Amino acid sequence: MADGRKASTAACATRCTLPLRCIVGWGLVGLSLGVCRDGVAGAGAGAGAGAGEGLEVRRFQEAPHHYYSRVPSDAFARLLAASKTQEPALGAADEKERLLGVLKALQIPVSSQLLVYSATSLQSGIINPANPRALYFNEESYVGFVPGGRMEIASIDPELGPVFYLVNAGGSARLDAVRSERCMNCHGGRTSWQLPGLVAESVIPTKTGASLDGFRRELVGHVIPIKERLGGWHVTGAQAQEQHLGNLMGEAYEGTYTCIANPPGLRFSWERYPGRTSDLFAHLIHEHQLGFHNLVTLALYRTRDALLTGGGKVRQEDRSALESIAWDLVRYMLFQKEAALPKGGVTPDPSFARDFSARRVAGNSKASLRDLELKERMFRYRCSYMIYTPGFQALQPVMKDFVLRALQHALTEGGPDEFNYLPGAEKRAILAILRETGVIG
Repeated sequence: MADGRKASTAACATRCTLPLRCIVGWGLVGLSLGVCRDGVAGAGAGAGAGAGEGLEVRRFQEAPHHYYSRVPSDAFARLLAASKTQEPALGAADEKERLLGVLKALQIPVSSQLLVYSATSLQSGIINPANPRALYFNEESYVGFVPGGRMEIASIDPELGPVFYLVNAGGSARLDAVRSERCMNCHGGRTSWQLPGLVAESVIPTKTGASLDGFRRELVGHVIPIKERLGGWHVTGAQAQEQHLGNLMGEAYEGTYTCIANPPGLRFSWERYPGRTSDLFAHLIHEHQLGFHNLVTLALYRTRDALLTGGGKVRQEDRSALESIAWDLVRYMLFQKEAALPKGGVTPDPSFARDFSARRVAGNSKASLRDLELKERMFRYRCSYMIYTPGFQALQPVMKDFVLRALQHALTEGGPDEFNYLPGAEKRAILAILRETGVIG
């Protein structure tokens, strides 16, 4: 038995390339005890973004934001309103059938499925390696599904940022859901500057789902090294055994812990889920989107703060803080400091790659910001396709102007040196795409 534990430890150290830390109080359910690795510091998207230092800011629950009292208009809010009168009803008694109906109505592909088995969400009591939580997403909505539990929704509202819902299980022929304030215990913290935000944890869970150790704390986005991501998540396909923390469990032993392999499908039945994937490419896209949403929400709220302070205008003394946020958003959009892909690149699940590319926006040149590279980086043209989302497009004119001016300056020949990682030909191609698709004039 001891030899098995040592072998497990060595395998984990090889897979993770991270030290195994001592555990204190490891038996507390759901407690993630690790800290960020040295050299990866800061909060939010991991891009060094500030929170708008110098601005007079207000809590998201208060004026002018009114997070809880403002009526949302996000995609799920619209679906919820429409489902009260439209056929077919989405309140099917079978939980899998209900999930498929919601995904179809929100235009979320089943191929986006990601599975997480750490107890790091609102329904932690029923999430574990034998009953993973599934996530499905597009650019505007994120759906969580736990067999035997309640469906969870995070939907991006143009004026509020992420809005969180819990769908009531069974009992009604119609879709029935309520906004959840409890979600803000995690989704309104330091990761998103105490604003409504999206979070992805990376932990080493036990067989109960409780966390033994945690990584990349208070960080989200594509800058995080892949070897520090995906703890407590399943990874399927060609990269299932790559240098990441996925497909592992932990077992406490003599004041520390050892890692145990947790291959997808070993401890649960795929039949309980619509799909049979938890693809690394889908994980990469999911991570990129979370960082983007959080930065856009920061820009949205801080601009609203500045406009209230200035009586409807941005005071001169507040411009630099907003411009700083705009530049941080541009750095993220242009994939500055994007984490390196695994050696040999990434082979995506064909179904998700097809569904992802089906939403491409292209101009006369036929080039698109969704065109993939996947050998050394995610995209051929390193400017985020999320620029087309309603959340970005609904930014206040003053902030949107700051961002688009900074974006064009960054892509101009002879622009800031920090963007020299983008070859001139790539900058010109990105500018052409943005012009052809109406983002810039």
